[in-house]
Amino acid sequence: MMKILMLVNNLARGGKERRLIELLKGLKTTPNIECELVLFSKRIEYPEVFDLEMPIHYLERKKKKDPRIFWKLYKKIGEIKPDLIHSWGRMASVYAIPTKFLRGIPLINANIADAPNGLTFRDKRYFWSQLSFPFSDVILANCKAGLTAYKAPKYKSRCIYNGFDYNRIKQLMPANEVQQKLGIYTPKTVAMVGAFEDRKDFTSYIKAAIQVVGLRKDISFIAVGDGKDRNACEALVPPSLRKRIIFTGQIDWIESLIRFVDIGVLMTNAKVHQEGISNAILEYMVIGKPVIASRGGGTNEIVFHNKTGLLVDPFDIKELVLSINYLLDNATFANELGQTAKKAIQDGFSLDRMKQDFLDLYEEFV
Repeated sequence: MMKILMLVNNLARGGKERRLIELLKGLKTTPNIECELVLFSKRIEYPEVFDLEMPIHYLERKKKKDPRIFWKLYKKIGEIKPDLIHSWGRMASVYAIPTKFLRGIPLINANIADAPNGLTFRDKRYFWSQLSFPFSDVILANCKAGLTAYKAPKYKSRCIYNGFDYNRIKQLMPANEVQQKLGIYTPKTVAMVGAFEDRKDFTSYIKAAIQVVGLRKDISFIAVGDGKDRNACEALVPPSLRKRIIFTGQIDWIESLIRFVDIGVLMTNAKVHQEGISNAILEYMVIGKPVIASRGGGTNEIVFHNKTGLLVDPFDIKELVLSINYLLDNATFANELGQTAKKAIQDGFSLDRMKQDFLDLYEEFV
């Protein structure tokens, strides 16, 4: 029996946390694998983690960098006696370092989930990552661009792409029910799913939506998610267009909404962030929707221009408008993009493949 201890700051909604949940689902059905979870916060926005019926240990931090966690984690790991520590965040990796040495347990450091440009030691993400790299047995990312951006030592670097759990799309809401929930009655719909935070560029998406809605009557736009920038983005929309540019807030029926829409968009704020392998893009592609995304980071490893989607330059509203209109006016090409993307996910981003890649990695160290 191999026992793996997962360390994560919290289970807030995010790409890294979704990847962990999908992996835990896969490992639950794997013989001779036992997982336990240590959380440094009680914030859990993926309640399905409780359905996995695995032990969850809470070591709550009283402040962002709480030195007492080093000792608490050392004691807890002594009780659990794992064969392997798998950390899923920068501070989680740092907290694991003393225990890794004192108890002689291998450490897999999986804190890389994006690929920002021009990182330096002034950036806290880069500083804490670089601090943990020398003490990690493996540095893991969900895209090759992330390993390059964080300058991870090549001899320790591994890339394992995200996997998608197809059970999430087995029972989707009927299209007419989605339509009624959204209050949309135009023939075509475009959506962008993400957090209204600095790392996403909802501003360009909303400005493009305003232009397209002003040009044609057959389209509505949806902005899905929540965050500190949402009010500012909503304020960009003139009152006369608010029935066709809709903000849903956080919803738990994302897959049903994506099946309903015609185009999925993801614009990234390249000044502060570049995507790893975006779960929003994976969701669009799994359901066979044509994708428009901003170039850069791991997005270039999954969206191939004119093959599995369309790439536009970051912040280029004109190019985004042209791309949206082109797909709306060329339904055959849009469908081909979506079906090619769907096949690419089936071939390279299945949950079974991701699980096997992790199992192969674990077995190297245990």
